Amino acid sequence: MRKKVLLLLYLLPLLHVYGGEGMWLLNNLSEQTKQLMKELGLEIPVSQIYSTDQPCLENAIVSFGGFCSGVVVSEDGLIFTNHHCGFDAIQQHSTVEHDYLKDGFVAHTHKEELPNPDLYVSFLVHTEDVTQRILSAVTDGMKEQERRVAVDSMMMLIQDEYYQKDSLLRYVITPFYSGNEFYLSVYKDYNDVRLVFAPPSSVGKFGWDTDNWVWPRHTGDFSVFRIYANKNNEPAEFSPENVPYHPDYVAPISLQGYKEGSYCMTIGYPGTTERYLSSFGVRERMEADNTAMIEIRTVKQAIWKNAMENSDSIRIKYASKYATSSNYWKNSIGMNKAITDLHVIEKKRLQESNLKYWIQENPDERNKYIHVLTDLKLNYRNRKDAMRALAFFREAFLNSSELISLALGILNFDFDDSSENIDRNKKELESIYADFDPSIDKEVFVAMLKAYKNEVDETYLPEIYSEIKKDYNNDYRKYADYLFSHSELTTPKGFQRLLERDSTFVLFEDPAAQLALDLLVKYFDLNQLVESSSMVIEQGERLLNVAIREMDEERNFYPDANSTMRMSFGVVGGYSPKNAVQFKYFTTTKGIIEKIREYRGDPDFYVEPALQDLLEKKDFGKYADSTGEMNVCFISDNDITGGNSGSGMFNGKGELMGLAFDGNWEAMSGDIIFEPKLQRCIGVDIRYVLYIIEKYGKASHLIQELQLR
Repeated sequence: MRKKVLLLLYLLPLLHVYGGEGMWLLNNLSEQTKQLMKELGLEIPVSQIYSTDQPCLENAIVSFGGFCSGVVVSEDGLIFTNHHCGFDAIQQHSTVEHDYLKDGFVAHTHKEELPNPDLYVSFLVHTEDVTQRILSAVTDGMKEQERRVAVDSMMMLIQDEYYQKDSLLRYVITPFYSGNEFYLSVYKDYNDVRLVFAPPSSVGKFGWDTDNWVWPRHTGDFSVFRIYANKNNEPAEFSPENVPYHPDYVAPISLQGYKEGSYCMTIGYPGTTERYLSSFGVRERMEADNTAMIEIRTVKQAIWKNAMENSDSIRIKYASKYATSSNYWKNSIGMNKAITDLHVIEKKRLQESNLKYWIQENPDERNKYIHVLTDLKLNYRNRKDAMRALAFFREAFLNSSELISLALGILNFDFDDSSENIDRNKKELESIYADFDPSIDKEVFVAMLKAYKNEVDETYLPEIYSEIKKDYNNDYRKYADYLFSHSELTTPKGFQRLLERDSTFVLFEDPAAQLALDLLVKYFDLNQLVESSSMVIEQGERLLNVAIREMDEERNFYPDANSTMRMSFGVVGGYSPKNAVQFKYFTTTKGIIEKIREYRGDPDFYVEPALQDLLEKKDFGKYADSTGEMNVCFISDNDITGGNSGSGMFNGKGELMGLAFDGNWEAMSGDIIFEPKLQRCIGVDIRYVLYIIEKYGKASHLIQELQLR
């Protein structure tokens, strides 16, 4: 009995929700959560943050492109988001002659603002719990595959019902708590979003790979866009006739700053967390997905980086691809390290041991949950090798060579689709071609063939390896030379011939299309190998989620992130990553100058001489803190993850004081377990943002649009 009591006492810190922990649904805040927010320093009523019948702060938050967040800061639709969120748009407009990545961009008039055909922002209209209706289609005797089909069918039915009522809105039903609950989110999408201001990358990406995910940070990670609408303020495709969008609510901006312990709140669209994942699932993520990402992207990125360093045109073409790839490459490295260093799997096992005890002590629960953990353990083990092969397959073949991506996209091109979808898919393929260099891609492809072969068992090799052995004596380069010289798909001309229904071009005889089909067959086979185990795991993780919440029914639970709007709240504060080391909660421009000197000659820390001179003059004006210094970045214990990039960081009065853009290296396992003593949200100080816009970018006209307090 003493052992059980000690176990429960040891587990309490794991189960407790800390002030900074939690990605909360705004329409479902408990009284406990609201009270904690007030205790930490919230000064405004919660109805000013979220309300169904009056304008509120939530109305100023956007999903930016479906992959980031942003905040509306002016009556004329200005949006602040991160530089790395706008990076692809900035890159698309850049040329060697007009290198906006390197030099930055400023639109001095509305006419100079640059349109982005593939970019949109979404406003959340409302959220509705549809769990009861979805699960009405589920019966107790259903197998997991049958349950999935029933749930998916109900989701599509409900979404279609709403669409028939109002086709101008977008309806998305999303599973919560591992598929135990379901919410409908209704969005209004604006497709005319234009680039207004971008700092040079030496500001927006200062530190690049070296500093990524690391504190202390000195990165001005911001960019500015504007939403346009039709004359009725409604969504419209790009048109010169469109006008700036007028929002329901504009986020006010604070010049007051913050101090240790100041209330801090983020609102945005976090992507994915797995806080309820079993220990077996955590180990699989480490050994399969993360390891594959680390090993394969290390090879791919080295090829890209070498080419980028030797050509400005290639640097511009590959800048966005490289930044996206390297971001989660380093994230995976940090996550695996943190899982080990912070004993995350051990903590999960401890929770599972406690759950076993609870199940044994509760006869009513025994039949429901008695086999959950043993079934999870067995089936994760059964699919271990095949899942590792799948992870390496996705990274090496589906996420590396762009020729393969193009071939797959062209094979899947549906000529019978609606004209709108055909046009969108055509533009998507054309955008890949625009930044495609066959010679570089061939180097990547050869490296991927070698890397995949070295990492997996012969059983998991696609048929192309037998062909290379037979016809090319295992010489991957000879095969690649043949592939890239004989495929019509290495240039847009092949795709154009297909669009024009050129009868002399037979797609299935093209070697790149043949390779893509071969890979698709193997990918299907690999998925079939794990199908039965995956169904048991899907059910087991869902039941585990229910059991954990039933075991500790007094706990204030929050759902995992799933790209729906969430709020987190906490306080500004430093942390101690290891013995005798204490990090402050903010950085200043002094640190930029120090890093320039410390890393002299390192392109990650290059800053334009004009900016360095400006910073050294210390003419910070109203943007300085009380000591006359300029803060650059700050940290809080807010709970964020990927997708939160660009989220507004608000003080207790609901005023914008920064933009979230990163997490910290020591707590990279935060998607799995929140580490209250270590986990920090890194944000760029809004005063530094405004200083760069006004003093460096000389865009005071933008400052005049803002509501400064």
